[in-house]
Amino acid sequence: MQSVLELCEKRIGYRFADQSLLKEALTHSSGADTHLTSNERMEFLGDAVFGFVICETLFMRFPELREGDMTKIKSAVVSRTTCQEIAKQLGLEECLIVGRGLRGNRVPSSMLSNVIESLIAAIYLDGGMKAVRERIQAWFEEPIVRFADSVELDNYKSLLQQVAQRDMGHTPEYRIMEIRGPDHSKCFRIGVRIGTMTFQSAWGNNKKEAEQRAAENALYILRGEEAPYYGGE
Repeated sequence: MQSVLELCEKRIGYRFADQSLLKEALTHSSGADTHLTSNERMEFLGDAVFGFVICETLFMRFPELREGDMTKIKSAVVSRTTCQEIAKQLGLEECLIVGRGLRGNRVPSSMLSNVIESLIAAIYLDGGMKAVRERIQAWFEEPIVRFADSVELDNYKSLLQQVAQRDMGHTPEYRIMEIRGPDHSKCFRIGVRIGTMTFQSAWGNNKKEAEQRAAENALYILRGEEAPYYGGE
């Protein structure tokens, strides 16, 4: 038992002052004497703490994002799928305390996502908000950046479509103007047309990025501002 607790501490990068909290966080209901000694109550608290820290992080880190965008990112970061990914990266499969029926078998994905939440609760109870904030931000740095980038990329095309349909009665049309580079590393120059109006094209490392930049160019031009991306035409 002690070796499992020490292994978990090493993998999550946190040492507990009260290891009974860690033991409870790792104990699945199948391996507990009662439901009250399993990690189910910890999951309840951890879910709330987790959600708060992610919301706080997004609010402070991305002042340009709208409420709806932050909601999308938060939902993706705290999802079961993302929590399972992080649990696997941390190697938590080997740290779970389960009943005989589950020992030696593949750990269900739901258990991996749940143990992230119970560990968050345990760290919060043991070390307070500062300690748990540091661990959550360290574990979920990559997903936060990945989902934030995805939302930001989605904004310009969606916004341009709204503006074009509302103010101009047309849907934006995207066209590949030029392709450069070898097959494994192509760059694309894409232009956007709305009705009879054409806008400054933009380069991107892939079609999606080039389209988003072209859409951003069009939005700037429609506002009477200089386009941020040079198309090189």
